Amino acid sequence: MASVNVAFQVLPKVADGNTYQVVDKAIEVVMNSGVRYEVGAMETVMEGELDQLLEIVKKAQEACLQAGASEVMTHMKIHYRPEGVTMDEKLAKYR
Repeated sequence: MASVNVAFQVLPKVADGNTYQVVDKAIEVVMNSGVRYEVGAMETVMEGELDQLLEIVKKAQEACLQAGASEVMTHMKIHYRPEGVTMDEKLAKYR
Protein backbone atom coordinates (compact mmCIF):
# COMPACT_ATOMS: atom_id res chain seq x y z
CA MET A 1 0.00 0.00 0.00
CA ALA A 2 1.14 3.55 -0.72
CA SER A 3 2.34 5.90 1.97
CA VAL A 4 -0.32 8.16 3.49
CA ASN A 5 -0.33 11.04 5.95
CA VAL A 6 -2.37 10.83 9.13
CA ALA A 7 -2.73 13.88 11.36
CA PHE A 8 -4.25 13.45 14.78
CA GLN A 9 -4.95 15.40 17.92
CA VAL A 10 -5.83 13.83 21.26
CA LEU A 11 -7.95 15.79 23.70
CA PRO A 12 -7.79 13.92 27.00
CA LYS A 13 -10.17 14.67 29.84
CA VAL A 14 -8.00 14.93 32.94
CA ALA A 15 -9.41 15.67 36.39
CA ASP A 16 -6.26 17.31 37.75
CA GLY A 17 -5.77 19.58 34.72
CA ASN A 18 -2.46 17.96 33.76
CA THR A 19 -3.41 17.75 30.09
CA TYR A 20 0.05 18.40 28.61
CA GLN A 21 1.64 15.55 30.55
CA VAL A 22 -1.03 13.17 29.28
CA VAL A 23 -0.63 14.38 25.68
CA ASP A 24 3.12 13.82 26.07
CA LYS A 25 2.39 10.13 26.66
CA ALA A 26 0.53 9.97 23.35
CA ILE A 27 3.45 11.65 21.59
CA GLU A 28 5.85 9.13 23.17
CA VAL A 29 3.88 6.35 21.46
CA VAL A 30 4.44 8.05 18.11
CA MET A 31 8.12 8.70 18.82
CA ASN A 32 8.69 5.03 19.72
CA SER A 33 6.75 3.70 16.71
CA GLY A 34 9.52 4.09 14.14
CA VAL A 35 7.36 5.98 11.64
CA ARG A 36 8.19 9.39 10.25
CA TYR A 37 6.35 12.10 12.17
CA GLU A 38 6.24 15.80 13.02
CA VAL A 39 4.79 17.18 16.22
CA GLY A 40 3.00 20.51 15.82
CA ALA A 41 1.37 22.90 18.24
CA MET A 42 -2.10 21.47 17.59
CA GLU A 43 -1.58 17.99 16.09
CA THR A 44 0.95 15.36 15.16
CA VAL A 45 1.38 14.24 11.54
CA MET A 46 2.68 10.79 10.68
CA GLU A 47 3.69 9.21 7.37
CA GLY A 48 3.46 5.54 6.54
CA GLU A 49 1.09 2.66 5.83
CA LEU A 50 -2.49 3.44 6.84
CA ASP A 51 -3.18 0.37 8.98
CA GLN A 52 0.04 0.90 10.94
CA LEU A 53 -0.73 4.58 11.53
CA LEU A 54 -4.25 3.81 12.72
CA GLU A 55 -2.82 1.31 15.22
CA ILE A 56 -0.46 4.01 16.51
CA VAL A 57 -3.42 6.34 17.05
CA LYS A 58 -5.21 3.61 19.02
CA LYS A 59 -2.12 3.04 21.16
CA ALA A 60 -1.78 6.80 21.73
CA GLN A 61 -5.35 6.95 23.00
CA GLU A 62 -4.69 4.03 25.33
CA ALA A 63 -1.54 5.75 26.61
CA CYS A 64 -3.68 8.76 27.54
CA LEU A 65 -6.03 6.56 29.54
CA GLN A 66 -3.13 4.84 31.27
CA ALA A 67 -1.71 8.26 32.15
CA GLY A 68 -4.89 9.24 34.00
CA ALA A 69 -7.35 10.53 31.43
CA SER A 70 -10.93 9.42 32.05
CA GLU A 71 -11.71 9.69 28.33
CA VAL A 72 -10.08 10.86 25.11
CA MET A 73 -11.51 12.64 22.10
CA THR A 74 -9.37 12.21 19.01
CA HIS A 75 -9.53 14.27 15.82
CA MET A 76 -7.97 12.71 12.72
CA LYS A 77 -7.24 13.68 9.13
CA ILE A 78 -6.06 11.23 6.48
CA HIS A 79 -4.47 12.25 3.19
CA TYR A 80 -4.53 9.34 0.78
CA ARG A 81 -3.45 9.17 -2.84
CA PRO A 82 -3.10 5.83 -4.70
CA GLU A 83 0.52 6.57 -5.68
CA GLY A 84 1.39 7.79 -2.16
CA VAL A 85 1.81 11.11 -0.43
CA THR A 86 4.70 12.49 1.65
CA MET A 87 5.19 15.27 4.15
CA ASP A 88 8.20 16.45 2.14
CA GLU A 89 6.16 17.22 -0.95
CA LYS A 90 3.81 19.34 1.13
CA LEU A 91 6.45 21.17 3.17
CA ALA A 92 9.46 21.56 0.86
CA LYS A 93 8.53 25.03 -0.37
CA TYR A 94 8.33 26.27 3.23
CA ARG A 95 11.73 25.02 4.33
